[in-house]
Amino acid sequence: MTEKEMMQRNIEEFERLQDYMVSCDRDSEAYNKMKRRYTALKVILTASGINLTELDIIKE
Repeated sequence: MTEKEMMQRNIEEFERLQDYMVSCDRDSEAYNKMKRRYTALKVILTASGINLTELDIIKE
């Protein structure tokens, strides 16, 4: 997998994960597990130079 493909995959996962998070109760165990992955993806994308301003709908 090329770097570009990996970046696209991470962006798509970040968007999909946020859709799931929006539909969950913030106090749920599922939300907390998704929040950990959300944070990890946010770090990966930011370190890769991706501007999350438009992509990040959760903003936590």
